[in-house]
Amino acid sequence: MFDRLIPTTLVGSYPQPDWLVDKKILLAAGPPRVRMRQVWRPPETLLEEAQDDATLIALHDQERAGIDVVSDGEARRESYFNRFANALGGIDVDNPGTVPGRTGKPTLVPRVVGPIRRRAPVQVRDVAFLRAHTEKPIKITIPGAFTMAKMALDEHYGDQEALIMAYAAALNEEVHALKAAGADVIQIDEPHMQAHPKEAGRFGIAAIDQALDGVSGPTIVHLCFGYAYVVKDKPSGYAFLPEFDTCRASAISIEAAEPCLDPAILERLPSKQIMFGVLDLGSEQVETPEIVAERLRGALRHIAPERLIAAPDCGMKYLPRAIAFAKLQALVAGAADVRREYE
Repeated sequence: MFDRLIPTTLVGSYPQPDWLVDKKILLAAGPPRVRMRQVWRPPETLLEEAQDDATLIALHDQERAGIDVVSDGEARRESYFNRFANALGGIDVDNPGTVPGRTGKPTLVPRVVGPIRRRAPVQVRDVAFLRAHTEKPIKITIPGAFTMAKMALDEHYGDQEALIMAYAAALNEEVHALKAAGADVIQIDEPHMQAHPKEAGRFGIAAIDQALDGVSGPTIVHLCFGYAYVVKDKPSGYAFLPEFDTCRASAISIEAAEPCLDPAILERLPSKQIMFGVLDLGSEQVETPEIVAERLRGALRHIAPERLIAAPDCGMKYLPRAIAFAKLQALVAGAADVRREYE
């Protein structure tokens, strides 16, 4: 589905309408790890229809901007993480636990009280709905096993590897169902591998490989330093990146614009496509197509154009919608400029 030279795509999320979510509640805390039902403005009886409408808005904006591989904008999610993680068996959703978050702040998280298992489809309807409303290739995102395990309080397994691999097995079942529902591209979000490189080195690659076992077609692992509105001072390099060259995913997604990443690191991922972040989401200043193009050219000094995918740094959820849309237009125009240089 990435057949076009230097195709464009979102990382995952797109700004949700103000009539759908209460932005004050959303922005008052970090990305929720447990359910945050109070963020939704519509009553429960109208919520699914409202989320469907918001999904169509996100899709329409992507199509208007000219994005090549579209997503559902994660319009139905309170965060990239919590919808799937809290839908699994073995989780006590009514009595969450507390663990140190990525920044060390105590964070409410799912509490694991029994065997992790996939009880029912979670995001299959999301894919089917998106597939029914566009002819473009579609991508669905889902949290990774390592990140879900790091953001959970384990009161059942007592063994980190067993917990991670249990999440990976449940994830694999869902991913196969997402492919059957029409997803062209599967993306696993694993931001916590960057935050915990030592543990990622022990369990991370195996967890990705288990989650993607038997899955055909393009697959992506997304890494980042966290949402820009939460993490202000991002490091200029990844503590755990070259190791991903051995994993089953066909592409690795990294943010590069805001942290001013040296693209020379891409040479250490010789077998992967690279989804390269060229939109800085820590700033509401809209990039020009020329800025986007120059960032892409920086990557192309180290990898072939056939391996490059243009994207924002991370999810666009916390930007004003008008700013996010303008940034997507710049992304498409900048990628087109560079594409013409090679075609």
